[in-house]
Amino acid sequence: MVKVDAAAYLKDVEKARRSLRALIASKNCAPIMLRLAWHDAGTYDANTKIGGANGSIRNHEELSHAANNGLAIAIALCGPLTHSSLLLLSSSSIHLIHFCYPLPEEVKNQSPLITYADLYQLAGVVAVEITGGPTIHFVPGRKDSLVSPREGKLPDAKQELLKGETDGLLKLPTDKSLLEDPEFRHYVELYSKDEDAFFKDYAISHKKLSELGFTPSSSGLKMEVKNTAILAQSAVGVTVAAAVVAMSYFYEVHRRTK
Repeated sequence: MVKVDAAAYLKDVEKARRSLRALIASKNCAPIMLRLAWHDAGTYDANTKIGGANGSIRNHEELSHAANNGLAIAIALCGPLTHSSLLLLSSSSIHLIHFCYPLPEEVKNQSPLITYADLYQLAGVVAVEITGGPTIHFVPGRKDSLVSPREGKLPDAKQELLKGETDGLLKLPTDKSLLEDPEFRHYVELYSKDEDAFFKDYAISHKKLSELGFTPSSSGLKMEVKNTAILAQSAVGVTVAAAVVAMSYFYEVHRRTK
């Protein structure tokens, strides 16, 4: 592995942040960018140490998982897709990327040192900030992996939607559980009254999710790291559920104020 100068790497990270901010703001693609970040990180298995925020979602094997349907577009916006991954895109999606968006490899080309693992998580952080959410402390240093986790580590979004109610507002099972479970409902009521508390807790949860399978202190980048930890596998569901509700909130507020 080629050794990268820490200062040069951090400079590329900041350049990528600016590029992502411009891309996401101008093309209104925050939801799919955040989904990309979640799906790359959310596969972490604490027992096998496989999965997590390691950029493996760009591999054809993992990208073809049912839960990742549609994410080839987000990956193409961050950096070039492999030939096999391009096969997952419909002709209409390819047209959308090439004619409605900047060059797919623009962000990665402008910041060639940044790993895909860092790029995808940075995209998620920027997506939240662009849509009016809290600032999330981002610690770079994730390494890319070519090892993909087995399918089934993530919920299938299509199946989740099919389980929703057909009359009135469609609700995901995770949304309903937040109201029906006494422990979850406590936080729903708290956050509905205290946005500052909600933003603070969300930022902490998002940061932890983005660091699954990644230990900042071992990354080789000399920088101060505060309050970082790897989530226990049993806590991942709680974080994802909170994140789903959070992004829905951020995006709806952003839509109404446009």
